[in-house]
Amino acid sequence: MIERILENYKPLIAIPVAIVIIALLLIAFNGLNQGIDLKGGSIVDLNLETPISASELESVIKEGLDINEVKVSSINSEEASIEIGTDTDVVTLTNILQGKATISSFKSIGPVLGQEALNQVYWALAFAFLFMSITVFIIFRTFVPSMAVILAGLSNIIIAVGGMSLFGIPLSIASVGALLMLIGFSVDTDILLTTRLIKQKKGTVTERSIDAIKTGLTMSITAIAAMASLYIVTIVFIPQADVLSNIAAVLIIGLTADIFITWLMNLGILRWYLEVRR
Repeated sequence: MIERILENYKPLIAIPVAIVIIALLLIAFNGLNQGIDLKGGSIVDLNLETPISASELESVIKEGLDINEVKVSSINSEEASIEIGTDTDVVTLTNILQGKATISSFKSIGPVLGQEALNQVYWALAFAFLFMSITVFIIFRTFVPSMAVILAGLSNIIIAVGGMSLFGIPLSIASVGALLMLIGFSVDTDILLTTRLIKQKKGTVTERSIDAIKTGLTMSITAIAAMASLYIVTIVFIPQADVLSNIAAVLIIGLTADIFITWLMNLGILRWYLEVRR
């Protein structure tokens, strides 16, 4: 069955292309939330003096500061962590929470610093793609296979960001780190595929493709299982570790997308290239 699918590969290229288009539409129309560390705001850790729910705590702070951008990221009977979408005066917040909670930690990030961090994020992604592209061209020294690897990496990032938009995962320093890891993993699987098909001569193209699929899927499924375990553990047992759960979620989306991108689109492009060259 796999051989029959691989022999009729051209229609399969449309599947990851359609997913990429959907991801682009999500990014364009649904937008992408930014974390406090990029857009600016305040992160506050509280010691609770009286029992209070997350919604009640949010209401108290919203009414006291006259703003709507307040989110309780974690809360239990003794402690709570909140995110405020604007630069906040710690004295004013202390007075608002008097009798309900005391501030144990306060971190404020101004909009200028947040914008500077966002610019650095764009530069980091741009340089990662630049050096990845240079490395790929050095390895293969042919245009079509090299561009297929680069296109696969770009498509993988687009789908991951589209998933962040769909599931409300904020763009933050942590999620950018996950995106950078995805670039590396995507290139790994694509280089594996390209090396097996272009540089190896043993067996037919279909046989080499199946061999690459077995190895690549083992890598991807193992990585997805590890990230799924991390996500479940953080959600169930450490809900306050939202940074880890966000990283795991982004990697799960990107690694799943990489399966479609590599083994449908990139494989199809390379087989097409080998047929034309033959």
